Amino acid sequence: MTTALITGASLGIGRELAKVFAENGHSLVLVARSEDKLRELAAELEARSRVTVTVLPADLRDPESPTRLHAAVRERGLSIDYLVNNAGFGSTGPFLDAELPREVDMIQVNVTALVQLTHLFAKDMVARGSGGVLNIASTAGFQPGPGMATYYATKSFVVSFTEALGHELRATGVKVTAFCPGPVETEFARTAGNAESMLFRVGAVASPDAVAKDAYRALLGGRILAIYGVANLMGVQMLRISPRALVRRIVAWANSRA
Repeated sequence: MTTALITGASLGIGRELAKVFAENGHSLVLVARSEDKLRELAAELEARSRVTVTVLPADLRDPESPTRLHAAVRERGLSIDYLVNNAGFGSTGPFLDAELPREVDMIQVNVTALVQLTHLFAKDMVARGSGGVLNIASTAGFQPGPGMATYYATKSFVVSFTEALGHELRATGVKVTAFCPGPVETEFARTAGNAESMLFRVGAVASPDAVAKDAYRALLGGRILAIYGVANLMGVQMLRISPRALVRRIVAWANSRA
């Protein structure tokens, strides 16, 4: 039986991804800060899907967390076949008005921890000649994001990094996927402070379960870059031919509440 490690598994897309992997017969290692929520989800999945679920609470804002997670997995004799880097958060508003420690933590969680976990676990996968890495990126990764500058930049990194890694590992038996949803109805928007933004008020908002199912199919199908939904795909294509100044103005409006 294969095993998937999912970060940010207690809520939103991460929780739905855990359900999808369990429904498809994968054992799980669930990672998030909230141990209570993880244990509740673990009990539900073990009862419903009859898979083994291991809970490893961790705060990925701590630079040492990825190394400790990798060591904890090895200590338990587990082999991770699929790494799902889903943990992440955002913030809304002018960059210079933001709390700097929160912006730095965002880079640590969205970028640095993702790189660390990928390096640690993908090395093991390559040595075995099989496995997969699913990095949850965003359509935000294809343009600058006035009003959410740091968040958009982190997702740009995830898209670029994952595409490059996917090319490097193409002959190793290890699949690598950057999955890019647009707005999703999760706790993320409320935490980031953009649930009332124009993006969520006038745009199409996806359900986390539909996004999770599509992300799972993209990974198993070996797609290096996958964008959720036709509207999002068309939007990304339009970015390629649109003037950058216009793109910046549109994104600034989308991230505003006016």
